[in-house]
Formats: sequence, C-alpha cells, structure tokens
Amino acid sequence: MQDAPTPDDLLAAVAGYLREQALPQLQGQAAFHARVAANAVDIVRRQLSLAPGAEAAEAASLSRLLGTHGSLAELNSLLCQRIARGEMGLHTPGLAAHLWRVTLDKLAVDQPGYESYRRLCNPRVAPDAKDA
Repeated sequence: MQDAPTPDDLLAAVAGYLREQALPQLQGQAAFHARVAANAVDIVRRQLSLAPGAEAAEAASLSRLLGTHGSLAELNSLLCQRIARGEMGLHTPGLAAHLWRVTLDKLAVDQPGYESYRRLCNPRVAPDAKDA
C-alpha cells in the first residue's frame, strides 16, 4: 500500500511552488530557469502517467506490423532497418497509422498544449483557447 502523497502529488506540488511562489519573485535568467524547471516537472508527471500505456500500445502495434516480438527498442530498431532497406514504407498497411498514433502519444507527454495537437485531439477547441 502506498501512502499519500503520491509521486504525482509531490511533483505537482513542486511545479506549483515553482510557478506560484518562486517565479513571481524571480527575474531574468532565474525566472526563465524556474519556468523551465516547472515545465520539466510537468513532463515527468505526464511521462509517469501516460508513457507506460503508450509504450505498451506501441510495442503491440509494432509486433503486429513486424510479425515478431521483442522489446520496444528492438522492435523500433527492426522497423528502422526494414524502412532503410525499403522493405517497409508508407505503402505498408498500418504503418502510417502506427507512426501517427506514436507521434500523438509522444506529443501528449511532451507538448500537450501544442495548438495543432489540441485541435487534432479536440476539434472543438478554438485556436486561441488557453490551457485549462
């Protein structure tokens, strides 16, 4: 059993402190680095919550595409080799959809506020809408 606070709670507290307490008191380069640190903490939070599922889905998709099993790194390496040899390409059924899904999953971790990503995930989001 894990007691509170959870790792996500702790990371949220650090990001909140940096943005709400430290950043307003800082200027110039120190403010910039505090903002970068808060963003890095948020990326780690999303990585911890989203990456395991996304990586499992990616590995399953690669196994289907390649007709073999292995670690995610091994499967990606094999995919790259097959593409480099011309054995696979955008003409390969399912490859473009796989690459698109992996790209969107990575954006969900790294840049969920990226406007084009937000529009793709929720077409009703107005171009000038702010992050909630």
